[in-house]
Amino acid sequence: MTPMETLRERKKQRTREALLRVAIELFTSRGYEQTTVDDIADAVGVSQRTFFRYFAGKEDAALALDAMTVSNFVDSVRARPPHEPPLEALRQAVLQGWDTLHEVVESVVPVERFLGMYRVIESTPVLLAAHLRRSAEVEEVLARVLAEREGLDAATDPRPRLLVAVFSGVMRVTERQWSADGEFSLEAMRALTVSHLELLGPALTGKWSPYTKL
Repeated sequence: MTPMETLRERKKQRTREALLRVAIELFTSRGYEQTTVDDIADAVGVSQRTFFRYFAGKEDAALALDAMTVSNFVDSVRARPPHEPPLEALRQAVLQGWDTLHEVVESVVPVERFLGMYRVIESTPVLLAAHLRRSAEVEEVLARVLAEREGLDAATDPRPRLLVAVFSGVMRVTERQWSADGEFSLEAMRALTVSHLELLGPALTGKWSPYTKL
């Protein structure tokens, strides 16, 4: 890129981050349904047309940070050591994601705002539906990544999709419980993730005993 092209790209990146930052702040403080595209654009000092250059709509902006962290997670799974069993690769990648969350999102918003969007998504039917739809798309990507790691053909071997479906179910339960428990910290989310993943093996293959919450 020429210096002028680099400058333009930086300006575009700053504008996108400003729009995303304001959108998340308004969604978490005012509510998704109560926030309009005009509210976001006006707060940044740009036109509605400019907003739509960066986002397809409110839903796209609301899920943009989640998309960033999911992309980071998928990349982490790809980068896990090849000797790790598939479930361990997923486990280590998701924990690494929580441990490095600040690095991924804090260029846009504080981690607390990002975590607040989980509650907004859970309580907003249109966002929850979109989140689940995107999650299904990510499951397919992860299945192919695991198949490639193991030298399998995901089209003929069901194990990558089965494992990803189970793992995604654990994460979905974790998100729901974290949103309902009222302790909305990153530490609580990470601890709950660890706890539920440790329960996965016994829940699938062992005889169930009375559950004691950690």
